[in-house]
Amino acid sequence: MNTSLEFDPQSLVLPRVPIRGSNQPYHVRRIFCVALNYADHAREMGREVSPEPPFYFTKSPFAITHTDSVVPYPPATANYHHEIELVAAIGKPAFRVSPAEAWDCVFGYACGLDMTRRDLQLAARDKGRPWEVGKDFEESAIVSEIVPVSEIGHPQSGRIAASVNGETKQDSDISMFIWNVAELVSDLSKYYRLGPGDLIYTGTPHGVGPVRAGDSLHGMVAGVASIDLRIGPAA
Repeated sequence: MNTSLEFDPQSLVLPRVPIRGSNQPYHVRRIFCVALNYADHAREMGREVSPEPPFYFTKSPFAITHTDSVVPYPPATANYHHEIELVAAIGKPAFRVSPAEAWDCVFGYACGLDMTRRDLQLAARDKGRPWEVGKDFEESAIVSEIVPVSEIGHPQSGRIAASVNGETKQDSDISMFIWNVAELVSDLSKYYRLGPGDLIYTGTPHGVGPVRAGDSLHGMVAGVASIDLRIGPAA
C-alpha cells in the first residue's frame, strides 16, 4: 500500500483579508509581530524599555481570523489574553530600505488582536525558550478589513483601545509607539525580503488581560478600523 503523502504547493490557498473599497482581497503569506512596542506594556510585562532594536515573533498565516468571528477558548491554557494592535500591510517589495523609503512600501492598515496563551508564553520566556506555543496557534491573529493608505494616509496618532464585555481594558494612542511603522518596516527589511502579503502587528499598549468563554471583545484604532470577537467554549 502506498502510504506517501502527496502535496501540491500550488493547491494551497493563502488566507485572505478584505480590502475596503475593493473586490480583490489581500492574500496573507506571513505575519510578523512586534514585542513590547509601548513603554507602558513593557513595564506591565516586567521589562524596562531599552535602546535595543525591536524584537519580533511570528504567527502562521493560517492563524488569521476575521472580525465578527466566534473562536473557541484554545487548548492547554488557563490564561488567554487579548492584545489590541495596529496592523500594517506591506504592498511593495522592501529589502534594506530606510525609514523614509519604508512608508511607500505600506499598502494599508487594519485593526488586529494578537490573542495569546499568556501562561505558556511566560513559561517559555522564563526558560529562555521561543514563544511560539504561547503566540502561534489556530485563530490567534484576528484582523479587520485593510484600509488602503490612499484612503487614510499613514496614521501617526489616534486612540487605540479594547474592551471586554463593554468594559474598557486597553486605552492608549499609537503616537506612544517606541518604534513607528516606518522604523519597523525598515528594521525588518534588514532580515527579510518583505513584500505584498506580509502583515506586521505593531505591538500592544498596557491593559492586556484574560478573557473567558462567553466574553465579547471590541477593539478599535481611531481613523482606521474596529474589530469584534466572541470567545466560545473550549474546543
